[in-house]
Amino acid sequence: MYRTHNCGELRTSDVDKKVRLAGWIQTIRDMGGIVFIDLRDQYGITQLVSPDDQKMVDELSRIPTESTISVTGTVKLRDEETINKNIETGEVEVKIEKVEILGKRTKSLPFEVNTNQDVREDLRLQYRFLDIRNDKVKNNILLRAKVIQFIREQMIAKDFTEVQTPILTSSSPEGARDYLVPSRVYPGKFYALPQAPQQFKQLLMVSGIDKYFQIAPCFRDEDARADRSPGEFYQLDMEMAFAEQEDVFEVIEDVMYNTFKKFSNKKVEREFVRIPYMEAMEKYGSDKPDLRNPLIVQDVTHIFKDLEFNAFKNKTVKIISVPNVKNEPRSFFEGMTDFAIQECKAKGLAWLRVMDDRTLQGPIAKFITDEAREQMLTETNTNPGDALFFIAESKRIAQILSGQIRNELGKRLNLIDNNVFKFCWIVDFPMYEEMDNGKIDFCHNPFSMPQGGLKALEEQNPLDILAYQYDIVCNGIELSSGAVRNHDPEIMVKAFEIAGYPRKVVEDKFPALFNAFQFGAPPHAGIAPGVDRILMLLTESETVRNVIAFPMNSKAQDLLMNAPSEVTQKQLDEVHIKINLKK
Repeated sequence: MYRTHNCGELRTSDVDKKVRLAGWIQTIRDMGGIVFIDLRDQYGITQLVSPDDQKMVDELSRIPTESTISVTGTVKLRDEETINKNIETGEVEVKIEKVEILGKRTKSLPFEVNTNQDVREDLRLQYRFLDIRNDKVKNNILLRAKVIQFIREQMIAKDFTEVQTPILTSSSPEGARDYLVPSRVYPGKFYALPQAPQQFKQLLMVSGIDKYFQIAPCFRDEDARADRSPGEFYQLDMEMAFAEQEDVFEVIEDVMYNTFKKFSNKKVEREFVRIPYMEAMEKYGSDKPDLRNPLIVQDVTHIFKDLEFNAFKNKTVKIISVPNVKNEPRSFFEGMTDFAIQECKAKGLAWLRVMDDRTLQGPIAKFITDEAREQMLTETNTNPGDALFFIAESKRIAQILSGQIRNELGKRLNLIDNNVFKFCWIVDFPMYEEMDNGKIDFCHNPFSMPQGGLKALEEQNPLDILAYQYDIVCNGIELSSGAVRNHDPEIMVKAFEIAGYPRKVVEDKFPALFNAFQFGAPPHAGIAPGVDRILMLLTESETVRNVIAFPMNSKAQDLLMNAPSEVTQKQLDEVHIKINLKK
């Protein structure tokens, strides 16, 4: 037995006990004739002190930091002036009687393990086993385990059944590129890693599993973002039979609220605001709005339609009214214009200050008539000391740009409350959208149930049809998309036909699901909040890579395991693969 106690549990009640500890040497302090060692494990740090034995003092001082040792000794009270209140074991120390080196560090450290120094991410990922020894990274990984356990306990308490679904499956068009796995037994054929367990969980509903969940791995060959890990990610995958949209909302609101409440000291608002998609795009310029930001986007196209101002002519005009910025220098406004042009790829950003007499000051002030000025200030509730930012573009681009400008204004003016989590549901997504070539295609999930069912598909303009689709958003981060599923084969075929896909496409691309729906499928609905993004929010991390034990880098490389890597010709021959590298 290498230890009787861990490095975080000894207290004054243990004084005079004979104990054995094991861990990593974090620091060694040779004070001349006496050595102090901070011994670290997952649970904490205990100070060790050498005996009055010069031979052991010399032996201890030669052990490299980050080596693993086991020590036997007696717990002693620290002198009052040496008590360390920053660690839980800070009132005691262990007088060493015997030391055993378990694993000696024989190479130089690529970086100091438990310091706050700034280390390049590629180096941290290459030596991830050292990086995880850092308290901040380690605590993220430990928190992840606790969060997943808590989520699992909640789902089980709500009578959900945990079911594992396959990792090797068939390729299907689900929105991202598949990772393909060649078959040795069937030459020329491939498995695919699942982008999500979507079809399997719907098949479970047809099978009679009433409430399903799992902490599911998902695999997508897509580029990395701060909130998206390339390659694989995990989600709380859930589906409910004989369920409607509100049934899903009730379960997920409870689970999300309880999880964020338990694992964060921030305020968690209990109300999950419902915002229709069209309203979100108009008011926030985004379908994942950060509700901590009080700024609202407003449409003032009607005010400018008769003005002779070419920059706004025949365009959708959005405006953001920003209160109390009279003390901001001109450089602030010019900085926002630079941001719009450089980061948002906008053609420009018009702005106006509102002076004490309600007159306007700014680059476009001379183009605004008195009548238009008063109408604009009244409708936007803008007062002296406030400012107005304008975006004029086609409707879709104006919405997106206004959302980006809104977010940046919130950051630069410190309008965002970082001490609260605000959730919302984005609902009523359009079933279809018109592409640049004029073609009608699905806007979101093609397997969602259209609101109004078959009648809506047969009688309404496709662009007016809404779907039972929804996203859950927290502080501007989309945690998940979900939907009431289209379980009726007749409605499914019609829905795909409108998007230009004949019945045969449905039968060929989704054979198992389409076939299963012929055998009495229950109405069902579900969602799958991302575990990585939940942890990213809880830990206030800038990237999901900080909450994953062994992540890939932003270029989809595993620097620790050197993946992707070349394989032998024998391995390629076994799976009937020939490499053809095109320059």
